[in-house]
Amino acid sequence: MRLAIIGLVLLVAGGVTVATGVLPWHEVAVLVDRVAPILAFVVAMTVVTELVSEAGTFQWIARRLRRWGRGRGVLLWLLLALFAVLSTIFLSLDTTAVLLTPVVVTVARQAGLPVLPSALTTVWLANTASLLLPISNLTNLLAQHNLGGISPAQFARLMWAPSLAAIVVPLVFVAVVFRRELRKTYALDSARPAPGPTSAAAPDRVLLGASAVVLVLLLPALVSGAAIWIPATAAAVVLAAFFAIRRPKVLKVTLIPWSLLLFTCGLFLVVEATQYLGASVLLGQVAGEGSGFVELLRLAMTGALGSNVVNNLPAYLLAEPLAGSPVRMAALLIGVNAGPLITPWASLATLLWHDRLVRMNVLIKWKGYAVLGLIVAPLTITAAIAALAVVGPGGVFG
Repeated sequence: MRLAIIGLVLLVAGGVTVATGVLPWHEVAVLVDRVAPILAFVVAMTVVTELVSEAGTFQWIARRLRRWGRGRGVLLWLLLALFAVLSTIFLSLDTTAVLLTPVVVTVARQAGLPVLPSALTTVWLANTASLLLPISNLTNLLAQHNLGGISPAQFARLMWAPSLAAIVVPLVFVAVVFRRELRKTYALDSARPAPGPTSAAAPDRVLLGASAVVLVLLLPALVSGAAIWIPATAAAVVLAAFFAIRRPKVLKVTLIPWSLLLFTCGLFLVVEATQYLGASVLLGQVAGEGSGFVELLRLAMTGALGSNVVNNLPAYLLAEPLAGSPVRMAALLIGVNAGPLITPWASLATLLWHDRLVRMNVLIKWKGYAVLGLIVAPLTITAAIAALAVVGPGGVFG
């Protein structure tokens, strides 16, 4: 509800800038042409992931992970981290925050292990692991468009090294800080299946199988180079058809993320107006120019600072005109994707993650979260920029 209210306020504010002529209509038309396919993809993927979760797919995977952990806390944690990485890369960071967080908390509780290491791992990887593919983060989709619509494979070639660094650093940090908790063991025979939307009754094998097949076919389609909203929409329609036959009560208008849409549309409009008024020029004095290691780090840190002050989406949009080359665009993405680890509002994924924790009575103190974030965020960004500088286009050091 808060997100919807903020979105409505932003939308009204943006509408005022258009009505008063501050933001010309032709700029609005260009903005709509750019973001409409992206928002269509976001809606379709939200429906897909919600229905996949309703079918029990995530819970089915979680039960296998607990078994594969073989009673060792550190192995279970690594498997959950791998799940978070794959979920973020192929289904987006918000999917990881919304759907994986309850699974991770439940698995940790039922194994009798501390929740905090796995919970922090989930939210940090939801942000830092979202660098590899355009579909991993909304900022990546915007960057892909800005880079001339490069293919997912080309995007991955640009981002694979910083993406790997951004995954490894938070994992090493958690492994060091929570080493005592991760050394604990658990009894396999004491675990029970993780509860979820379908836990009241035995999972519908038809829906479970259909969800698995749809995911298997969807993931390569999303990285095939085709307009991503097309396979995502097709997958949503197919799953909706299965649910219409097997469990029609699940198909509700609430499957569509109305609050997120309202917030995103309003934010796009307001940021476009501030850009038109020259905000990006002022930001350029802070972000600097050039493609050397120091200059790239400066741009990334600017994006990270903006993300933690306001939010990573407006931070990206305001700094986008400053990224005039692929390597600088990659640096900006490192800042706005891997940097939002300090404040709760830095990314929508963090807010969604915290909301799920509150619903499951898991207490996270924002002061402690910020302290850890102030350590791990700069380390992650620096390592990712170093990786980009070494193996990026041309290699800044080479």
